[in-house]
Amino acid sequence: MDMRSRVNDALKTAMKNKDAERLTTLRLINAAIKDQDIALRGKSEDTQVSDADVLAILGKMVKQRQESARAYEEGGRLELAEKELSEIKVIEDFLPKQLSDDEAEAAVIAAIAEVGAESIRDMGKVMGELKSKYTGQMDFGKAGPMVKAKLG
Repeated sequence: MDMRSRVNDALKTAMKNKDAERLTTLRLINAAIKDQDIALRGKSEDTQVSDADVLAILGKMVKQRQESARAYEEGGRLELAEKELSEIKVIEDFLPKQLSDDEAEAAVIAAIAEVGAESIRDMGKVMGELKSKYTGQMDFGKAGPMVKAKLG
């Protein structure tokens, strides 16, 4: 089942169960996917985003909420921070399992070997390889320094 269908099925289930908190987050996910669909209309022949694009959207949404929750906690607004964290849990239901640090390091080493990277100039190729295989499973903000350390 593709990501869009999974989100729509979860949305219908949340409506039936009258789970307002989950429903709100699912509607936000749906809106983000539709926004991306609209942005694609004029640029390419594909009228819908791919599953990889949906995973990227969800990853971005999680990151935004983590930053918001951190800001709310620092500002003493714990109820808002808790709301952001509960939204993260709903979004993460659709993301594949995150790689552990050891698994991420192994993936970086494998990607370096696969593209034949020898110096820091090959970092873009390695990151491209990682993004093609591990979108939604890896924090690329942490992967970049890891790649740099291995190549540098």
